[in-house]
Amino acid sequence: MRIGVDLGGTKIEGIALANEGQIVARQRVATPADDHEAIVQSVAALVRSIEAEAGCLGAPVGIGTPGALSPTTGLLRNSNTLCLNGHPLDREIARALGRPVRMANDSNCFALSEASDGAAAGAGVVFGVILGTGTGAGVVVQGQGLVGRHGIAGEWGHMPLPWPTGDERPGPPCYCGRTGCLETFLSGPGLARDHERTSGASCSPEAIVAGAAAGDPACERTLQRYEDRLARGLAVIIDVLDPDAVVLGGGLSNVERWYTRVPERLSRWVFSDVVTTPILRPRHGDSSGVRGAAWLWPQLTSESGSRRARE
Repeated sequence: MRIGVDLGGTKIEGIALANEGQIVARQRVATPADDHEAIVQSVAALVRSIEAEAGCLGAPVGIGTPGALSPTTGLLRNSNTLCLNGHPLDREIARALGRPVRMANDSNCFALSEASDGAAAGAGVVFGVILGTGTGAGVVVQGQGLVGRHGIAGEWGHMPLPWPTGDERPGPPCYCGRTGCLETFLSGPGLARDHERTSGASCSPEAIVAGAAAGDPACERTLQRYEDRLARGLAVIIDVLDPDAVVLGGGLSNVERWYTRVPERLSRWVFSDVVTTPILRPRHGDSSGVRGAAWLWPQLTSESGSRRARE
């Protein structure tokens, strides 16, 4: 038995995962997003509660988190939950629990889960995308997560929107300090902001999707802009990695139209005569990231870079 924790911007989810891959217990709590110490304590309390429910006290704990641990300083950086940046988050949670933990970027956990026994099982190169409160990605090659020299492999959300049109320049400001990052367009808040900017209506992403399905022309235009931007962003990845599969995750991955309309747009942007890259729904849905976190213990057999466990 092992514990997986997905530390998101709005919720913290934890599971107890049996050795055969069955989820034995699952719990969620809201993320106290502006309070670093409260997040540490919330994760520790959630782990203890799951252990009590599943009867697996002292189980190994893996954590998926936004951002990445610096290989140089051991401090978290690049998290869109800003209060976590600059802290040795893995060591703090380990201290709160009284045992070692292993930590990886949440997008890498998602990609690892879907490449292992999810929608892209058996694929050689998998690009796993998170479209949620933030926007990120992870890369898996032959079953192994690609971390990179600086621990930032897959930081797709902070590349600029490719081939921007006039009204997309310079783009919305991003928490990273730049403007026009893919995250500012493709995250849930980015989608809502774009709709309000163009229509004047303040709507949630869910309301925009429902409005388009009901025939609202403003909502439909917003989703078409989103689809084109997502296609442009993925086209660059296909040009560089030429992955065998792209898997979408996060709250916006539940929008069914992405899986037919985005592939139709790829050929305009990808540098190839044909584009057959499948864009897949996650097999494990919202559980994929937390499952990948739980599998960090058997998956990681040595410590390196920003994914090492500081035990």
